[in-house]
Amino acid sequence: MNSTSESSEALPGALPKDQNNPQKCPYNLYAEQLTGTAFTAGRKYNQHSWLYRIRPTVCHEPFVKSDTKTNLRACFTPQNTEFIPNQIRWSPFPLPSDEESINFIFGLNTLAGSGDSTIKNGLAIHIYQANKNMENMAFYNSDGDFLIVPQHGRLDIFTEFGRILAVPNEIVVIPRGVRYSVNLPDGPSRGFILEVFENHFELPELGAIGSNGLARPRDFFTPTAAFEDKLGDWLIVNKYVGQLFTAKQDYSPFNVVAWYGNYVPYKYNLRNFNAISSVTFDHPDPSIFTVLTSKSPSSNTPIADFVIFPPRWAVQEHTFRPPFFHRNNASEFMGLIEGSYEAKAEGFLPGGASLHSHMTPHGPDAPTFERATNQELEPTRIGDGSIAFMFETTLMLGLTPWALSNQVHVQSDYWKFWQGLKSNFVDGTKPMDT
Repeated sequence: MNSTSESSEALPGALPKDQNNPQKCPYNLYAEQLTGTAFTAGRKYNQHSWLYRIRPTVCHEPFVKSDTKTNLRACFTPQNTEFIPNQIRWSPFPLPSDEESINFIFGLNTLAGSGDSTIKNGLAIHIYQANKNMENMAFYNSDGDFLIVPQHGRLDIFTEFGRILAVPNEIVVIPRGVRYSVNLPDGPSRGFILEVFENHFELPELGAIGSNGLARPRDFFTPTAAFEDKLGDWLIVNKYVGQLFTAKQDYSPFNVVAWYGNYVPYKYNLRNFNAISSVTFDHPDPSIFTVLTSKSPSSNTPIADFVIFPPRWAVQEHTFRPPFFHRNNASEFMGLIEGSYEAKAEGFLPGGASLHSHMTPHGPDAPTFERATNQELEPTRIGDGSIAFMFETTLMLGLTPWALSNQVHVQSDYWKFWQGLKSNFVDGTKPMDT
């Protein structure tokens, strides 16, 4: 996430002293470097880690293309995706049925995206729907970094760096190339994933806010080193240009006894977000709720922002407090983790999502507008028991065939939620004489 280096060891003295790659590592381990940036990237941006493991990851059979059909994409063009300017909303994405047996990897479905992972430009949005543990299986992604938003069910993630237990209202970021396995302690599980092909996620600059506010670095947690020295049949699954490839090996890939560096997976509890808003009138743009950002080569436009709308106070005077009507030079994909969203009185449900594309108008529905324009403006709590999030990007997002298929429920009447917004115009002028 940043240039700060961390370290962890499961056995005392497993980290070499004074150097990265000694002739013989402690405990006769192998030294292996994992890089997330170019070797010559500036110190502020350079990301890499050293892992000290029982066997190096190179010990595997050749990869072969998986014959399992998937709905994954890593290249988005008008020929393979639908670019639609309409407002779109999905009902909660269905959980796997009892008759199905789907693990986290084979339960990934690409909903939307832009760009091409082969040139490391763009992003993808995925939905995961799973009900089976990844037994003797590990996954790594060559296309980009995953920001995982669990919505239903916990994720018990065993990474090369150690274990991460993620619950709804937490997020997990797993960088490109890191191997991991996902178990489901609560059975059927569902959530959202933002994948960026280019840079990595980082904290946004605070600018005039100052030193404090939004997400604090101290609240991001990396795993403690944990390993297993086990032999057995393992399957390594790699996502490469949106396709899955598999390779066999005869030992557990989770054999890292110690590690150090700044290219590591981490998690964050969204309840720790320090929300900032107006205490006078009007309210700032939603970027004020940015948790993490992924920058583009242009300093003016991020590839993507991860934004949340947490419980908070609204105190603005003589102000329409819900999000105002707007058309943006951005695509806004929103999901609801729990509760209800302040700008939508109905239809936007936990486990569901919406997409408002470039310059497509959107805003509060008619019942919300009526309530907000007539309510007494007192200090009010917003969103208690609720949390919504947004993947915002300057890119134009195309929808995959799966996103519009009968495997999901697109709310075809979503456009009608604004049709109750009638003219309230009162013309107090007199007609001009002719």
